[in-house]
Amino acid sequence: MESQHKHLLELLRRTAVHGESNSVLIVGPRGAGKTMLLNCVLKELLEVNEVKKNVLLVHLNGLLQTDDRIALKEITRQLHLENVVGDKVFGSFAENLAFLLEALKKGDRSTSRPVLFTLDEFDLFAHHKNQTLLYNLLDISQSAQTPVAVVGLTCRLDVLELLEKRVKSRFSHRQIHLLSPLRFNRYLEIVQQQLSLPSDFPDHKFCEDWNASVKALCEDKSAEAVLQKHFNASKDFRSLHMLLMLALSRVTVSNPAIRPADLLEASRLCTADSKANVLHGLSILELCLIIAMKHLNDIYDGEPFNFQMVHNEFKKFIQRKSHSVHNFEKPVVIKAFEHLQQLELIKPMDGSTAKTQKEYQLVKLMLDHSQIMEALQKYPQCPTDVKQWAVSAFG
Repeated sequence: MESQHKHLLELLRRTAVHGESNSVLIVGPRGAGKTMLLNCVLKELLEVNEVKKNVLLVHLNGLLQTDDRIALKEITRQLHLENVVGDKVFGSFAENLAFLLEALKKGDRSTSRPVLFTLDEFDLFAHHKNQTLLYNLLDISQSAQTPVAVVGLTCRLDVLELLEKRVKSRFSHRQIHLLSPLRFNRYLEIVQQQLSLPSDFPDHKFCEDWNASVKALCEDKSAEAVLQKHFNASKDFRSLHMLLMLALSRVTVSNPAIRPADLLEASRLCTADSKANVLHGLSILELCLIIAMKHLNDIYDGEPFNFQMVHNEFKKFIQRKSHSVHNFEKPVVIKAFEHLQQLELIKPMDGSTAKTQKEYQLVKLMLDHSQIMEALQKYPQCPTDVKQWAVSAFG
């Protein structure tokens, strides 16, 4: 990453030292090292005393700052300007931002403190209404006002297509691409490095045994198959760390090394379907409602349905087939239906308004056939007639 590091450092140095505004996008897949590159550059930059005293950093994340109002509050907080803003009322977002940056100017008003804005998940800011935040930040970076550097981090190669014309025209179109050239044999080496103990470990004998067991693990065919599957799904080091952490947590005094079986179990936990797991904790009534919804999905080809339809389907089952499920009162069934909604296993449709009676609000099932069938297989003491109802074509 030397060339990308050099390029980014030079850009940010020009803002921090010479007061020159810039904007740049760092583009690359998850786990390619975008955040690491930026952090290394900022660390190196802040080692310069003049920069450390002057530069202000603002970190925003598209997952956290979901609209411009929240983003502006966060900018105010990170620049420690809450007291300056106070109860002032601003006509527009641009006025508010301009006021914040004006407040950062030094005593003689001619020299301002440079501000480095880093926007993580940059593409999500493009979904904000009118892209006001992006427009104003890039507009300032184009004008001769406060020195500002805007650094965006994104996974999307087509991110520029998301920008409005007025925003795009103010962006410098500088992009730094980080493409992960990782091969599987290198990935295996990294796994071994991550798990191995350093040579200066106090217990030398244990260190040797442990490192030998790690080497043997990485050469084991079944362990290699698990790592290959994980590598194919994601080359992200965060997910690799999670996998290795889960495997490592199975090491005990009686089992002092990671075995391939531990890695397999860790992989199963990593890829576990959280929605299917939620199903294991439902009551029989709630499970019956899920099966009724599955049948409605089959009959109406995925169209949304309402509680009344589900209740009718459930009643049909009780009358015709069930010997083990109690015929519950309607309020009890409604309560169970609402609980499924709270668990987000069913989701109300956007169009169904609050004015519609509760029983007739349209909802959609957020589970597929395989998740329901898997949950039924694992459900403790699931009545046979309920299983048969789930398997039958249309209830």
